[in-house]
Order: sequence, then structure tokens, then C-alpha cells
Amino acid sequence: MPYEAGLRPASRTTVRLATLCISGAIGFTWFAGQPVGASGLPASLIVRNAVVYTVDPSEPWAQAVVIRDHRILAVGSNETAMQWAGEETRIIDAGGRLVLPAFGDAHIHPVMGGLGLAQCSMHEGKSIEEYLQIVRDCIASSSGNGVLYGGGWRPGLFPPDGVPTKYALDEIAPDRALVFRSIGGHSLWVNSKALEMAGITRATPDPPNGRIDRDPATGEPNGGLQEAARDLVMDHVPAPSVADMAAAILRSVNHMNELGVTYWLDAGIGVERDGSSRMLEAYAAVQDSGSLRMHVALSLKWDNERGADQLPVLVATAERAEALGFSAHTVKMYLDGVIAQRTAAMLEPYSDSAEERGEMQIPTDVLSAAVVELDRRGFQVYVHAIGDRATRTALDAFEVALAQNGERDNRHMITHLNVINPQDQPRFGQLGVTANLQPLWAELDPYMQMTAVRIGPQRMQQIYPAASLLKAGSRLAYGADWPVDSANPFDGIEVAMTRLSPAATDGEALLANEGVTLEQALRAYTQNVAIVARLEQVTGSLTPGKSADLIVVDQNIFTVPVHEISNTKVVLTLFQGAVVHEAGPAL
Repeated sequence: MPYEAGLRPASRTTVRLATLCISGAIGFTWFAGQPVGASGLPASLIVRNAVVYTVDPSEPWAQAVVIRDHRILAVGSNETAMQWAGEETRIIDAGGRLVLPAFGDAHIHPVMGGLGLAQCSMHEGKSIEEYLQIVRDCIASSSGNGVLYGGGWRPGLFPPDGVPTKYALDEIAPDRALVFRSIGGHSLWVNSKALEMAGITRATPDPPNGRIDRDPATGEPNGGLQEAARDLVMDHVPAPSVADMAAAILRSVNHMNELGVTYWLDAGIGVERDGSSRMLEAYAAVQDSGSLRMHVALSLKWDNERGADQLPVLVATAERAEALGFSAHTVKMYLDGVIAQRTAAMLEPYSDSAEERGEMQIPTDVLSAAVVELDRRGFQVYVHAIGDRATRTALDAFEVALAQNGERDNRHMITHLNVINPQDQPRFGQLGVTANLQPLWAELDPYMQMTAVRIGPQRMQQIYPAASLLKAGSRLAYGADWPVDSANPFDGIEVAMTRLSPAATDGEALLANEGVTLEQALRAYTQNVAIVARLEQVTGSLTPGKSADLIVVDQNIFTVPVHEISNTKVVLTLFQGAVVHEAGPAL
């Protein structure tokens, strides 16, 4: 990466400066030679009088950050930082507040999330009745009689199986198709009119890798559609335009900047059979408008209905994305479903249904051959695996690729990992596979209580084993899976540490011994996200030469009680040295 004019890459050195901070005397990293301010090239911005945690292990603490244009020039003491000041330098006095590197997110769905903010969103609902009232309000505020589409309902609120039925929706709208995506996106809740629209009847067979939920007494479709069965209805729902998706991405950028996030790995953009991608077009439109205030890496969705014949198309799409300025050398593969609906692939049958253990959505031989070839071509493979059988199968494929291709630094990753068999936990470190966890899921909420019924007490001891993975040498990278859950990193950090719900001070923790330290959680939200997104030379720590991506927050999460970390608010977000979010009184 090029350094700023007037600085010599080979001349960076470390100078030890005595100053007061949390840990007493500490060291700071500076460029050697005269400060830029003294040479006539002043800083454009200095953030001073702060408690700076850099997430750079060589120099973790400082008082000030010096920025010129979009890069960090130096990190160090207040006194030395001011040597870079010129007449036009903006000085931000942080007033002793904590400064952190801006966060990343290694698993996010910006288009789905942004569209959800504009559609009939159930995300704020806390009960079935609240969901139904949201639907009534959406109907009242919408024009016409076309399909009403939205999402955000939580399976945990629909015991015992996590499957809502059509009957309550039929009472609200007997003559209008209602289609609502679950918060995880693996299920649909629809009414009778939507089933009629799609031609789904008692005689309709379940599609491969999908299930039409049915009344156990009559066999009639009851309004729940799982996995591939969703497409039977979604094929009749008008697709968003490129302009709709561009607007959704922009809404997501704004939302994430407010939370202190300035880089993400999109967890799956669609690719058509001819290699075109409307999502890629939408990203390009936002970038061309100058509004993409985010470092972006893209993953291309693997089509489970096809095999190796799609590889040339994925390569061509990745090359086109690269030409547009996006890194898209990642392929996202969905290997199984979810535990609540028993579609996650388990090594042993579900505890509450001895005849079911979930299905693999990609045949094992197809998966292995695809991973080997993608690895050979330099692609990162990013696997959705929730059940322990899906996780083991993915690790087996990565092991074959390593044996055939050798180490290629492709930074393969498995996401979700709800259950990991103890035999497989050390394999992450051995194979160099990153565990991409959603830290907010590691709590005993209604969904996890339903999970406990599904898999039984023994396998509940294998839920999100974050600390065990770290001890075995694995890398953790955090992602919210937004809009499936809150994208607020401070919520995730607290739950990752306590294994309790945000702000909880008591109650039963979900395997408290699997909690991580604050430093480990911060690294999983910063440096490690940058690594899996191939952005570690650009962002992820407050290190000279990197993009000036940082946040100022309203409390010091190193000193407040752990159950108060989720209350932390971002006061200021900088992306490439520019203010993209500012809350409260100006600094």
C-alpha cells in the first residue's frame, strides 16, 4: 500500500514515550524523521486527549491519532501529535473518551436488511400479536391489492416447532397474498391466498432440499415453507429493481456507520446463470454516486441446483466485480438449514424426532470437488453450516483441498456453527479455517430454548464453543448476520463475554466457560474481519499507513461493568478520515 507523500516506507520506527494511560507507561508507533507538520505538510485531522485502543498488538494504547486526508499518519501521545498540526488542521478533543478502530462485520446481508427497513418489517415485534398488528398496519398504509411482502419474525415465538400457520393471516387478509420471511431467511410464513397464487395444494410434492409444512391431520399446506420450498412462492413475488437494491445498500451503509461499522463482507450476492448480478449493479450504482462509505468485500452465492458447470460463471463475475473496484473472490455455499425446523444437518437424529437429522443441501462429492477447484483458483470458500454434520463435512472438504493444493492462504471460513462436535473443534486451527460466529446468538433466548429441545442436553454442551476454538488455535471473526439480529457490535461483545442477554446481570448463562475476553472480542470484530475480507492492509487496527477508520464512544468499555457494555453509544465515526456519523454535541 502506498504511503503518504513525504514519508519513507522503510523509515517507520518505534519510539517509546512515557505517558499516563490505563496501563501506565506505554509505547507508541511513529514515523521516524521530522513530523509532517514541521515539513509543511500538516495533518488534516488530529484526535487528541483520548484513551486510544489500537488493536495493534505491537502498540495497543495511545492518547492521539494523527490523520492526513484518508490515512493514519501516526498514533501516539498528545504532545507529539500536536507537532503535526497546521493552520487548517481540525483538532478533535475527545475529552478522555475511548477511541477504537471502526468495526467490521464478516457476515451481513445489506440488500436484504436495507429492503427490510423499507418493507413490512416485523423485526421489532416481540410476540405473535405484535406481528399481526404490524401486518394490519402495513395493509392499512399500503396501496393496491398486490402481494404484501416483509419479514423478521422469530421462530422461537412459534412453539413447539417454530412454524407459524396461515390461519391468523387469513383472518387479516383473506383476499390478498401475504408473504413474510423469517428473521433468518430460511422459512416463509404465508396465507392461503399466497399458497393459491403459487399453486401449492395438498398434492404438491416437497421440492428437493425443501419442505412444505402441512396439517398433520389433513395433509393440507398450513402456511409454513422451509428452505427450497420458499421459491415456490417467491417466484411470484415481484423482485426488487436495481434502484431498489441500491437504495437498500445505502440505508444499510447509514445504519452501519451509526453503529461504528465501516467495512463488511456481504454474505452472498446473487449471480444469474449468464454471470450477471443485479446486486453487483446496485453496489456499482451506490459507489458511482459517492455514497458507499464502506470498505466492501462481496461473496458470490453458489447455486445448489448446479454443479461445477457454474465455476466459469463465478470466475467471470468475480473478474467483473474486480474491474468495478470490488473484491469478490469469495463463494458462499449453503450446506444445511436451521435447527428450529430440523433442517440443520446433524450427525445424530434430533432428540425430539428420532427419524430426522436434517439434510445436506449439497451432495458431499459435489462439495468436495467444488472446494478443491475453488481453492485451486484462489477463491475463499465461505460455508453456511449450522449442524455438526454440516460442519464436519465442510472441514472434510477443506482438508481434501489442503492435501491436493497445499497451503494457498485462501482464508476459508465456516459461518454460524451452532453445534460443533468436540472432535472437530481442533480442526479449525489445524486447517486454518476461520470460525465466523454470530456472538449475539450465544444466549438462552426462546430460540435457544427451542434448540435445547431439538438436540438434547449432551449436544447443548457443544453450542458456540468460542473459547474452546480459540484455545485450539482457531481464528474467530464476528458478523451479525444482520438483519437476522442486531448489528450493534457492543451487544455482540457483551454477549460474547457473558453468554447472557445484553444488559443481563443474572440468569443462566449459555456455557459461561465459552465466554471470551474483551480483547478477543474486539479483535474478532476488527482485525479478524479485515483478515477474512482481505482488508488487513487497509483497515482493522489504528496503525500508521492504514485507512483512518475509527470511532469515539461515550464510555470506556475497559472500565465499566461488563453488563453495561451493550449501553455504549458511538459518538463519532470516521471513514477514510471523513466524519460519516456524529451524535450529540459536536466534538
